[in-house]
Amino acid sequence: MTAPQDIRIRDAEEFEQEAIAQVMIEAYQQYAHDLPQPRWEEYRDSIRNSVYGNATYARIVAELDGEIIGSVQMFLSSEAAYGKPELGIHSPIIRLLAVSPDYRGRGIATLLIQEAARRSVLLGYSTLHLHTSDMMASAVLLYERLGFERAYEADTRNGDTLVKSYWLDLHKASLQERVV
Repeated sequence: MTAPQDIRIRDAEEFEQEAIAQVMIEAYQQYAHDLPQPRWEEYRDSIRNSVYGNATYARIVAELDGEIIGSVQMFLSSEAAYGKPELGIHSPIIRLLAVSPDYRGRGIATLLIQEAARRSVLLGYSTLHLHTSDMMASAVLLYERLGFERAYEADTRNGDTLVKSYWLDLHKASLQERVV
């Protein structure tokens, strides 16, 4: 089994966009059966297209033996992340956290979140945000285990789906011990 210390967390290079897109689609493929086919195709295309967008502050990847096995996107506001300034989030947001199914259960998602939290602290922010839905139940469990709390005031809707907002207080979270 791969130890977390063997995994390199770093910024993505532009030439790696397609490899990142493949990992993301592979990771999110598990939700294809939870969504109507047209909705899944729209979601899959938006995941792929996000890799080529330029609104991100950082694209962080997990690499093992030269292969990208995970990624997360980091934005500095709800306007940059979603085009929704009305959500009123003016601190970092992580989106599209993805770990290749072959490498799950090894702490890679936690390492990616820790890196986003570390960067947020270095930038002078005290909170880190994300949005998710009930469909992603295992991800919600991870977020809550890491100290994320619901932020009901920043919930939004994507069609009929409630997209739940979570935030992490970077100064009091247990994740903080591993961040700085």
